[in-house]
Amino acid sequence: MRLNKNWLMLLLTLIVGLLISACSSDAGKEGSSGEKSVAELPQEIVVRINDDPDFLDPHKATASISYQMILNIFEGLMAPKTDGSLKEGLAERYEISKDGLTYTFKIRPGVKFHNGKDLTMEDIQYSFDRLMGKNGGEKMSNSFDNVVSTEAPDANTFVIKLKEPNSNFLYSLTARQSAIVPKSNDGKHNENPIGTGPFAYVKYSPGTNLELKKNENYWKEGLPYLNKVTFTFQSDDQAAIMSLMANEVDVTSVPWHRVSEVEGNYNLSHQNNNSSLIITFNETKAPFDNVKVRQAINYAISKSDIIDSVFAGYAVPLGSNMSPAMGDYQKKDLESMYKRDVEKAKALLAEAGYPDGFKTKITVSSHNDIYSNIAQIVVDNLKEIGIDVEIEVVEWGIWLDRVYFGRDYQMTTIDLTGRASAYEILNDYISTNDSENFFLFKNDEYDKIMADVLKESDQAKQIDYYHRAQEILAEQAAAVYVADYQIVWGSDKQVTGLKSYPFWFHDMSEVKFSN
Repeated sequence: MRLNKNWLMLLLTLIVGLLISACSSDAGKEGSSGEKSVAELPQEIVVRINDDPDFLDPHKATASISYQMILNIFEGLMAPKTDGSLKEGLAERYEISKDGLTYTFKIRPGVKFHNGKDLTMEDIQYSFDRLMGKNGGEKMSNSFDNVVSTEAPDANTFVIKLKEPNSNFLYSLTARQSAIVPKSNDGKHNENPIGTGPFAYVKYSPGTNLELKKNENYWKEGLPYLNKVTFTFQSDDQAAIMSLMANEVDVTSVPWHRVSEVEGNYNLSHQNNNSSLIITFNETKAPFDNVKVRQAINYAISKSDIIDSVFAGYAVPLGSNMSPAMGDYQKKDLESMYKRDVEKAKALLAEAGYPDGFKTKITVSSHNDIYSNIAQIVVDNLKEIGIDVEIEVVEWGIWLDRVYFGRDYQMTTIDLTGRASAYEILNDYISTNDSENFFLFKNDEYDKIMADVLKESDQAKQIDYYHRAQEILAEQAAAVYVADYQIVWGSDKQVTGLKSYPFWFHDMSEVKFSN
């Protein structure tokens, strides 16, 4: 009996073992042929950026490259939408008084900074005081010169009062213009940035990358999906494509002439950049202080050569500092004002006192190949009218320091960041806008128009003002307005949730890897 029992137990053990083995085998087959769930996919992304941010402190940052990344860290009272309009941000609702002078914001409850501290009225007041240069600090923005007072009548209400109505004021309240930062981090906003956004700062390695991590306490329930975002810095477009193909990066811009190489294997999306690619001048330095010289250069430079050669046709010509992406706000047909005419350009140079041309220098940043490529076309075009141009290529940081901030240059080329507000696109040219008017353009009529439009509540009349402002820029040849080029983004096929805005912003809040 004992032998029979043992034999029976052995038989049962073998049967159970075979069943377990069969189940394991079936499960293995299902796992190998089925797709992983979103939860099983690695939610870490690498996004290629052309170069380092100029600042991590949102109140000091100027470069569009910086905002592409840091807008994931910070938020404002208002937030941008993909169509260029606004929605509530840290303010869950707001009211504007009938006279247009008082803005009252109700702040969302339960919002926390990345350091775990609650967002308070003290932090909001501190942020605006810092921007306005109160309490002994330097003024960091001109957007609030019209503010009479700010106050917090209770624990969830913030009130801003203006001297005069301002039709653009709400656009000053997004994170790009007025990020809310914690008072407790005073003095450390650049080396250890803290905000309320979907991602928190981890580490910045100059020349290498910027690492962010998921904000586990983000006030938007269920977001973000990604656990980690790494913005990796790579200035060479060709190397970036190789990195995409080698699965070293998940998202990058694709050079226009290489689109065909990645089609089919990667997701491609086309973004209207809503920026103005310009070739511009320091208008306080001769000969660029002469409008006829600037007009001659406009007639001499071939926009079509640049669009075809540099952008492989992925661009639309411009005639002013505004893109067709802005709809009715753009003044149409200005792009044909300076149809290429070498003889007319030579005549204008002679009238300006330069019948034999002159020598000059164009200083460009190395952080994107397009600037050097454009500069070469400028050299070739201007040589035809007797202008001898030397190309100077400098690092991005040097360009910012010398050209943008120092205004120590003769000519340069750059693309001015697209913005959702028509006013903010054009206010770079206001003579008193010391922080942004690096061309040192000055025109009294232009200044008056840009002051008057802020007092105008009727949208149709606002559009008339903006149209005239663009005409002045074209007539005065404040720059050669070349094109608004289209960005082609290439991404891993499992990456979803990428959104496009009318300005440069890699919004990672809804991005995830999925099947």
